[in-house]
Amino acid sequence: MDRSHAEFRVPSVAGEAVPAGATPLASLRASVEAGLIGRTSLVERLMIALLTGGHLLVEGPPGLAKTRAVKLLAGGLEASFSRIQCTPDLMPADLTGTQVFRPEAGRFEFVEGPIFHSLVLVDEINRAPPKVQSALLEAMGEAQVTAGGVTYRLPQPFMVVATQNSIEHEGTFPLPEAQLDRFLMHVLVELPDAASELAILDLVEREAAGESPPQAAPLETSALLEARRRVAAIHLAPALKDYVVRLVMATRDTSAIPELKGRIEHAVSPRGSLALAAAARARAFLAGRDYAVPEDVSELAPDILAHRVIPTWRASAEGVTGRSLVRSLLAAVEPL
Repeated sequence: MDRSHAEFRVPSVAGEAVPAGATPLASLRASVEAGLIGRTSLVERLMIALLTGGHLLVEGPPGLAKTRAVKLLAGGLEASFSRIQCTPDLMPADLTGTQVFRPEAGRFEFVEGPIFHSLVLVDEINRAPPKVQSALLEAMGEAQVTAGGVTYRLPQPFMVVATQNSIEHEGTFPLPEAQLDRFLMHVLVELPDAASELAILDLVEREAAGESPPQAAPLETSALLEARRRVAAIHLAPALKDYVVRLVMATRDTSAIPELKGRIEHAVSPRGSLALAAAARARAFLAGRDYAVPEDVSELAPDILAHRVIPTWRASAEGVTGRSLVRSLLAAVEPL
């Protein structure tokens, strides 16, 4: 194993205190996990998105610490952070910024909106109208904003984490497929079990008493960019690339998989293959490996592919979802 990657090994125990001598990346993950209960998977996905430069969509009922998780991540980064609370009357300029006339200068000046930050939390994104979602599309896809005919580059690194509630549909605008495809992963957050619920009560009591979990020193932007370069160098064996491609191609030609035949309206695009390969590299890096393994692909496939594969109308009427299609896909397509 390449020791240059092994030094970034991250503690795997949720809520573990930041270990002495831990690297900045490991300290960041440990400190975020220490402020959450039972959300190890979500923290891992946040770290993967951070390391790949991707964007994350987090869905779940209210009160499951979705916003808290992003704030904890922001607190551990040496980068600017903004939060956008979406409402039906939100306008694109409320995100991107607007031209303001300066009488003293006799000219218009562009005032940047909250999208001009390195980490942007878009809360309840499905409450934003389609025009706002379209404005986000350019920012997420091209890392730039166009206003008044002028294009402005967004800061680097740049990452969007959007949340949406899964139990409210009135007054919401479902994200179109093109917008969903811009997200590296679509993560579902479930209700906690009894043990986790009790631990959450204890954590909140400790915080109310001023006993907050120890915070690591903020991760410097230079260290994050260096980690991204190392992630891009993680080895993907030809057999593993073949596994990724076979998974994606199976959504386009379902003739060999009876469970999928006639149930897929729109298959996964090449962006899905690229996302799965990049995320597998990041997961391997977090595990201290300089190579990815099939488990990296199969573990992340539901969150990466489910929102990119669209069931037919008939399949949807039968209760088939993108995630159930991906489960069938993983059961039928095995690594070599």
